[in-house]
Amino acid sequence: MNRIRRIAVTVAGLACAWLALAAASPAAFAQTAMIPVPPGGGGDYAPVSAVPTITRVIVAGGMPGWQIALIAIGAALFAAASTVLVYRTLAARRGAVTATA
Repeated sequence: MNRIRRIAVTVAGLACAWLALAAASPAAFAQTAMIPVPPGGGGDYAPVSAVPTITRVIVAGGMPGWQIALIAIGAALFAAASTVLVYRTLAARRGAVTATA
């Protein structure tokens, strides 16, 4: 029974991971449609030459340091709490097994 429970938990975890991946994939595969320019420019007009554009990269935004620290603290608290719960669960099982034996 213990093995079945572990397998069920593993399968449930994998299913949740796949659902999260499926929810994030539409944004990852989003693209704009490229409309091709007809050759020769069309009509009586000469094709317009491409004007060189100047690209300036401005880096703004990002995640502030306090948010990163808050996420790290939350992850540490979650890990500590789950470790304590697992330890107590295992200790209770060991106590129950040794008491009956």
